[in-house]
Amino acid sequence: MADAATLSTAAQRRHDPEVRQFASDNYAGVHPEVLAAVALANGGHQVSYGEDAYTEHLQVIMAGLFGDGVEAYPVFNGTGANVVGLQALTDRWGAVICAESAHINVDEGGAPERMGGLKLHPVATPDGKLTPELVDRQAWGFDDEHRAMPQVVSITQSTELGTLYTPDEVRALAEHAHGLGMRLHLDGARLANAAAALDVPVREFTSDAGVDVLSFGATKNGALAGEAVVILNPGAVSHLKHLRKLSMQLASKMRFVSVQFEALLADGLWLRLAGHANAMAQRLAAGVREIDGVELLYPVQANGVFARLPHDVSRRLMERHRFYFWDEAAGDVRWMCSFDTTEDDIDAFLAALREEMGRA
Repeated sequence: MADAATLSTAAQRRHDPEVRQFASDNYAGVHPEVLAAVALANGGHQVSYGEDAYTEHLQVIMAGLFGDGVEAYPVFNGTGANVVGLQALTDRWGAVICAESAHINVDEGGAPERMGGLKLHPVATPDGKLTPELVDRQAWGFDDEHRAMPQVVSITQSTELGTLYTPDEVRALAEHAHGLGMRLHLDGARLANAAAALDVPVREFTSDAGVDVLSFGATKNGALAGEAVVILNPGAVSHLKHLRKLSMQLASKMRFVSVQFEALLADGLWLRLAGHANAMAQRLAAGVREIDGVELLYPVQANGVFARLPHDVSRRLMERHRFYFWDEAAGDVRWMCSFDTTEDDIDAFLAALREEMGRA
């Protein structure tokens, strides 16, 4: 077999690698160390469907992060991780309480309900965060056969609005949910950004705080395609490997998913990448505060900046730097920073924003 350095390809580069956008951290590429790890895992044969050496070692890495006894199940994507994890915590008649802005409620195409057979009970929140009091708005009717039974509280860390739960806030939600006979699920699509911003060991706001099941995201933080369902409380679930398979989330060549987590987690690369993205968001927010007519909507605590500005300004700015409306009717937009966002990228965006605001 030819050496990797001598291999050629018919594929051609079809984008400018110097151009970066602010629409999503999913726009970013793969960190070189992750790509190198995938290449390292290539060659030869390994047992398929998760019986490989890399997936076995992933269990050791996850135990180091979250404590002994945890179980990690790599999957293809974040929606799959959420659907599999939530199914594992619910009966067929079960429901999930979540924030109205939650990804499972807004951005997963109805997958939790259509594919997972789950009923969602959303709750309006001012900042994307649930509290025990907000949970109680939907935590009722447990014995009413006419209503889907609340069995899980699902939170997101960092939230879809870029805000963070403190370890104490997660613990309070876990205790409240458990006291009502429910479980706590955490959607960690941007778990790394939360851990970097809070500057505490990740287990302090997950396993130690009472989270039962975690969706651990890596794709938004330098991975090629890698998420995992992490069972922090094995007593809360059963037969997850069967759920993963019937949910079409079982990778045949799983070693290439698992090794990405090893590259990110083994020496803290995931926190360095997330910390950089968070710092770029802070730089962007600081610049936005100096521009008259642009309003920041939420505290900037992770790698997202939410703002309100004139609609026509946003439209013109989108032609220069791609991003999305969060609420087009209100003029709200979302700007996301990534592990590869540079200070020059931020400064160029701010310069364009000031220019377009000057034309408003």
